[in-house]
Amino acid sequence: MEMAPLVSFSIQTPLCLCILLLLSVLVWLKLVRRRNLNLPPSPPKLPIIGNLHQLLGPLLHRTLEGLSKKYGPLMLVHFGQTPALIVSSPEMAREMMKTQEISFLNRPRLTTAKIFLYNCTDLGFTPYGEYWRQLRKLCVLELLSIKRVQSFQYVREEEVAVLMNKIRSSCYNGGSVNLSAMLVGVSDNIATRCILGRRAEEENGKSKFGEIAKKLMAQMASFCVGDMFPSFGWVDVATGLIGRLKATFKELDAFLDEVIEEHRIEERNGKGKQYDKKDFVDILLQLKKDGTFEELSKDNLKGILIDMYLGGSDTTATTLEWMMTELVKNPSLLKRAQQEVRTVVGNKSKIDVNDIEKMEYVKCVIKETLRLHAVAPLLGGRETTERVKMGGYEIPANTRVYANAWAIQRDPKYWDRSVEFIPERFMNNSVDFQGQHFQFIPFGAGRRGCPGMLFGVAVIEYVTANLLYWFDWKLPVSLTKDKLDMIEVSGLTIHRKVPLHLVPSLYSP
Repeated sequence: MEMAPLVSFSIQTPLCLCILLLLSVLVWLKLVRRRNLNLPPSPPKLPIIGNLHQLLGPLLHRTLEGLSKKYGPLMLVHFGQTPALIVSSPEMAREMMKTQEISFLNRPRLTTAKIFLYNCTDLGFTPYGEYWRQLRKLCVLELLSIKRVQSFQYVREEEVAVLMNKIRSSCYNGGSVNLSAMLVGVSDNIATRCILGRRAEEENGKSKFGEIAKKLMAQMASFCVGDMFPSFGWVDVATGLIGRLKATFKELDAFLDEVIEEHRIEERNGKGKQYDKKDFVDILLQLKKDGTFEELSKDNLKGILIDMYLGGSDTTATTLEWMMTELVKNPSLLKRAQQEVRTVVGNKSKIDVNDIEKMEYVKCVIKETLRLHAVAPLLGGRETTERVKMGGYEIPANTRVYANAWAIQRDPKYWDRSVEFIPERFMNNSVDFQGQHFQFIPFGAGRRGCPGMLFGVAVIEYVTANLLYWFDWKLPVSLTKDKLDMIEVSGLTIHRKVPLHLVPSLYSP
């Protein structure tokens, strides 16, 4: 009986050898076909690590822009064992996001997304198909429609009022405030109240979700060996990274379960909210109860909630941070924006939405900030669903694709004095960020464009108007505009390395 396994092995050995031979032939044919393809230009690569030695540095979008100037607007680089197409011109972005969009609608399944987003069953990372189409329809029509974004105006007003009171209190001391931290706080609180029905930061400065969210934001940007070297994914386990990610996910998952259960209890007890007070959890639970979206499991629901937070908090705060940085660096532009806001608002005690619609120059300031400081410079990565011809080259299926919005929005062919902050360029200019002008794509474009654009812009506009109306802003005495640190640092977004400290003074209408 002990010999049975040996006999079994001897019988199966020819079959195993045939399978191995077949697999070897298939791999060889794949490599031959790949060599025969007319691939885009590529920097010279090294065995195993590919082009990683050329991509080292703190700011990948800048490094890729430099390489693209040499190798062209379509460039193939290898992140280790993973090939990636870098798109660096408006023409090629249009080809990718509009003309041949159907071939570029998948997302790469990254390690962090698989762990934090329920195996990529959220809107952002789920593969293109019928489920994705239904999910996007749900988010666009039910969570992020114009009507729904307008219904959250009361949240924006309440949270911005809290921010204004904090800044007022500091004015009496005559010192500077850490505006970067304050902008993160108000953005987080607006996002989490709209999404979960509770603030990210409580009055005592602490919050269970706030602590979890900090770890989530930091770990979502983690470097995972397995994403670039699929055969070495075990390294992430050995270093403890996977364990840390899963521990944070366990905390986050338990917290979301708690929030969802609280909403269900409120509904059962007849304490459900009216339409214009419902948060995303209320809306999703109602849709599931009504049978509008029966496929929505509890994990799917939680994945959507995390998506909304990741897309609606840090991006907003970072945009506001860069905008205020540019304005204090250009006092004449700051004065012009303030004059417009104060003229429109007059002596009213509160700014309303109708006021903001009249602030044309402020809208130009926001557009120029989004152009010059692309907070997600490579947008969301995509992945080809099939082999596709583009720009005269052949792109294999399953190739990752990144549009370098940072480089595209600074292209001197489309933008005069492209690296300067000039809001006036948008006055009487039809170019907008709605996804129709591919030289300006801060929210992406096409079917995989950011569905939360209206939500984010509404927050940015309202916070901006209040900051400019109620306060005058100056740099600390020890700092001049020429010495203002503009160094970027990478995370989920590209934000300032040094927090922005400014001195506010009260404006009395």
